[in-house]
Amino acid sequence: MKYLPINKQLFIENRQRLASLLKPKSLAIFNSNDPMPTNADGTMGFQQNSDLFYLSGIDQEESIVLIFPDCPDPKHREVLFLKETSEQIAIWEGYKYTKEHAKEVSGIERIYWTHQFEAVLTTLIFESEYIYLNSNEHIRNHSSVQTRDAKFILWAKDHFPLHKFERVAPLMHQLRVIKSEHEIAQISEACRITELGFRRLLKFIKPNVTEYEIEAELIHEFVRNRSKGFAYSPIIASGANACVLHYIENNRPCKDGDLILLDVAAEYANYNSDLTRTVPVNGRFSPRQRAVYDAVLRTFKFAKSILKVGILWDEYQKEVEKFMESELIALGLLNRFEVEKQNADSPLLKKYFMHGTSHHLGLDVHDVWNKYRRVEAGMVFTIEPGIYIREEGLGIRLENNVLITENESIDLMANIPIEAEEIEALMNQ
Repeated sequence: MKYLPINKQLFIENRQRLASLLKPKSLAIFNSNDPMPTNADGTMGFQQNSDLFYLSGIDQEESIVLIFPDCPDPKHREVLFLKETSEQIAIWEGYKYTKEHAKEVSGIERIYWTHQFEAVLTTLIFESEYIYLNSNEHIRNHSSVQTRDAKFILWAKDHFPLHKFERVAPLMHQLRVIKSEHEIAQISEACRITELGFRRLLKFIKPNVTEYEIEAELIHEFVRNRSKGFAYSPIIASGANACVLHYIENNRPCKDGDLILLDVAAEYANYNSDLTRTVPVNGRFSPRQRAVYDAVLRTFKFAKSILKVGILWDEYQKEVEKFMESELIALGLLNRFEVEKQNADSPLLKKYFMHGTSHHLGLDVHDVWNKYRRVEAGMVFTIEPGIYIREEGLGIRLENNVLITENESIDLMANIPIEAEEIEALMNQ
């Protein structure tokens, strides 16, 4: 791993919090993700299961975490299983955790090799009444890939049919949505690295530079600062490409007079940042571009001012949309009288602002959440309003990451330029 060691107290406390939510005589089991295949003998880069990492800090395939708070044997109340390394594996794949190193990282004392899992589990499971199993219950999940957790659910129900099975995902969502000081430090570092990348771009972007050259500048800056790379597939969308919300081709030249929408951010230690900026390719906004930019910026500032403890996500979104309607009317994109008569279930502004303003951020870019849970201190959100005028080939979005506290929203990207004048000044130095 490129990142610096994380204080193991984070993972110790996370396991303690989960243990306090389990029913008596419960055993919870978490599996690592599998490396995803490509073709022939190829695989994609490994990405750890977020829940397993949250509970252990272990960043390696074929790992299992077992939590059994009421186990009669205190040594087996927390257990970690690791892939056993060998000289052959070390030659071909490099370093794997030793038991000693894994203890230092996770704070888990009892460690076995993964090939011992079934034998160890059999000695413990009949002392339990409930088995908590994990699954991806994110409301945006549409994956057809069978995960290691999904395969394990089938195996466990086949082998222990008389046990009572419980879903652990709701408990993990409840815990992960509130970020600890250790987690905020990792997200803040991801934001810092993202700032370095964005400032580098302000000196680099000019007419006829290609979108993929911009992508290359960013990955260089991110990796040299201990990031694994992009937190998500980068969106580097010049001109009309900015009106495609998930444009990731990044293959066209940037033309003089166009804007370029940059939805690009770094990860750090598996924690993510999420930034969007829109800048003029030639370093100067046209009057129309500036008018739309300022409208988005005012909406961003309004959204940040109302995203506070106690508000519900749906209430927040409606308030932002109401503010955005007035901006779209002022820009001549909507008619005030038509807005007053519009169908409330199909508001006219959706033509120009069709996505949500905010989402949770953490170990996942679209982090786990419950839309019916009111905003609380310790949550981290994005704020990302946008206006997309397809008939003009003009798309503008602005996005920062904010930490909710009892009294205010702390902008974790406050140092990243966002005012139009500062953007222009930096691009024309």
